Amino acid sequence: MKYLLLVALLLTACAAPPVVPPVKVPVYGSCVKVPLARPAFATKSLLPDASDGEILLALARDHLVHFKYEGELEAVIAGCL
Repeated sequence: MKYLLLVALLLTACAAPPVVPPVKVPVYGSCVKVPLARPAFATKSLLPDASDGEILLALARDHLVHFKYEGELEAVIAGCL
C-alpha cells in the first residue's frame, strides 16, 4: 500500500510541467550603424622638410575639419548612450 501511494505521488508530481520564468539576458549590439569616414587631414600629407609656414597653414586648414569630425563622433557616441 505504501509503495502504491508513493508511485501515485511520484506520477502526479511529473504530470504538470514545471513553470520556468523567462530570463532576459542583455545581448551586446553595436549602436553604430555606419562607421564615419576619417577626413584627409592636410598635415598628414606634408613632407618631412616642410617649412614652418606650410605646417602652420596646414594646421589652420585642418582646424575646422577636425572640429566637424569631432562633432560627428560626439553625435554618434551620444546616440549610443
